[in-house]
Amino acid sequence: MSVVDITNLSFAYEKQTVLENINFKVEEKDFLAIIGPNGGGKSTLLKLILGIYTYKKGNITILSKSPKKSLTQIGYVPQNTNVNTDFPIKVIEVVMMGHVEGKRPLFGYGKHEILCAMGALEQVGMADYAQRKIGSLSGGQRQRVMIARALCTHPQILILDEPTSSIDITGQREVYELLKILNEHITIIVVSHDISVILEYANKAAHINKTLSYHDISDKKHTFHTHGSHGHFCEIELLQMLGAENCDSCEEVTPEWRLNP
Repeated sequence: MSVVDITNLSFAYEKQTVLENINFKVEEKDFLAIIGPNGGGKSTLLKLILGIYTYKKGNITILSKSPKKSLTQIGYVPQNTNVNTDFPIKVIEVVMMGHVEGKRPLFGYGKHEILCAMGALEQVGMADYAQRKIGSLSGGQRQRVMIARALCTHPQILILDEPTSSIDITGQREVYELLKILNEHITIIVVSHDISVILEYANKAAHINKTLSYHDISDKKHTFHTHGSHGHFCEIELLQMLGAENCDSCEEVTPEWRLNP
């Protein structure tokens, strides 16, 4: 079953084309990793899927509905979560912010919202931290809290924009191991510069640089080769597999694509 269906999509800011003739489908319980250079259109595509931007050419269908009509079925974790870690707010309070429709400004949150937030924290392994101040947590722990906040809507699709961009290696792995577990029940779409996400977790990959190359990489055995004593994967081969052009030498690859040593 397709949960996201994009056909012949193009988008421009005034006269500058950002996305051109984008076509792909995301199936139920896919783990899609979206990669590409800065300015290539990754974030724009997410905002179109979320209904933040309005497209004029092509079509986007989310769970058989338009993007704006399917927002309650999408959980979103933005790159900038806008949480002030110096503000004395508790973890449980951050998670309950996910209850946009259930929030009652004068009287706070009801029992149902609190129970739902605790259930979401349980899902991400952070229930024991519910009464902690958000600023006391590590980067990886805070990101799991943000994922719990997104889960409060009981989404069928979870979209994350650079979820590990400011987290140490241990925290990064914790986040992606969590997403792997969540992927057993919901569809995951992640924008990331981390190629290891594709190698270890994703079953579909999209490379976006104005146009899109889309690949099923569920069978990775015949796709990648290791190099060197540490078993590193060659990012050049990966980019070529995903349709990247003009990549003839390592010096020509943008540093953000390099694998961590």
